[in-house]
Amino acid sequence: MDLKQIHDLIKVVNKSNIGEISIEDKDGKVTIKQKEERVTVTTAPAQMYTSGPTAPAMQAAPAAPTTAPASPVVSNLITIKSPMIGTFYRRATPDKPLMAEEGTEVSPGKVVCIIEAMKLFNEIESEVKGTIVKILVEDASPVEYDQPLFLVEPA
Repeated sequence: MDLKQIHDLIKVVNKSNIGEISIEDKDGKVTIKQKEERVTVTTAPAQMYTSGPTAPAMQAAPAAPTTAPASPVVSNLITIKSPMIGTFYRRATPDKPLMAEEGTEVSPGKVVCIIEAMKLFNEIESEVKGTIVKILVEDASPVEYDQPLFLVEPA
């Protein structure tokens, strides 16, 4: 198994609800585990693969949520969080307008984004009435379960 195949497996594990996958071939064994927003790659000693290039990328992912803890300074804001792991989209299709922007008024039941998980597009609805003051995730980027997506100032 080459390094590209391992990277492809890591992407598959990140985009799915798979907790752990192990693959063994004549060169050795590769185990990929998903745990707390991180993917860990362990290899048998017989293999000469380095996980160096993947480790900084995985450490960079938790850096994005560090902006969220700075936001609780404003205590009246409500956070809309991701109910699942998947890919965050701000539009239903590329030719449609954005579902929500900063300053958009939302109410319970209004669709604010779509999260794609395993080729299923799930509409995420607001559960609060108010105004979106901050969008915390870039369009077409992966999100984790319970990751903050929007900050809403309640009406």
